Amino acid sequence: MAELHFFTGTMDSGKSTLALQTNHNHAARGRQGRIFVTRDRAGQGRISSRLGLTHEALEVDADFDFWRHVVDSLTQGTRIDYVICDEAQFYTRDQVDQLAKIVDELQIDVFAFGILTDFRTQLFPGSGRLVELADRMNVLQVEALCWCGKRATHNARTENGVMVTEGEVVVVGDVEDGEAPEPTSDADADVAYEVLCRQHHRRRLTAARAKAVSLAPEPLPFG
Repeated sequence: MAELHFFTGTMDSGKSTLALQTNHNHAARGRQGRIFVTRDRAGQGRISSRLGLTHEALEVDADFDFWRHVVDSLTQGTRIDYVICDEAQFYTRDQVDQLAKIVDELQIDVFAFGILTDFRTQLFPGSGRLVELADRMNVLQVEALCWCGKRATHNARTENGVMVTEGEVVVVGDVEDGEAPEPTSDADADVAYEVLCRQHHRRRLTAARAKAVSLAPEPLPFG
């Protein structure tokens, strides 16, 4: 029986790498699949991992209809045994419903990969719907780490080096290294992302801020 799988984790936990590996494993057994992605850092129509792996993919926008695309492809004689969906947190609730329908009505396996919550610690609509509908939900075992060494559980956004908790939900950037923000053309500010443990996300204590605090000169004693 076909199933809807949802693989989730923070940024930098290997979701895109696993998506590419899943595609490789199924293709190696002679299965035919389709790969979909939206807003990948490598650009439109590409899925990429931070390990340097890339693959062509079909770009998904807000008006894309998974059900119609797959049905039309099958009608034209194209074989589809499975579907890979990366960056699924950006899909609409209706699009996730379409993926579930593909599984139930066409018996095609769907493997979706995405982040659960945004930089405000709120569920993405697409991820929330996947939690509601998925036959199997898998939390990735490759744990991303906060700068303090604890398991990272939250995604933080910085603008011009300062952590923010308000703003547009979708602004494309990359996970930063704690030294400098990554520039993006999607906003006036330099936008970057960093994974943090809950404690440091709550305190808005990023790696750069923690380093700055540790290097600050101690106050001179009086007297």
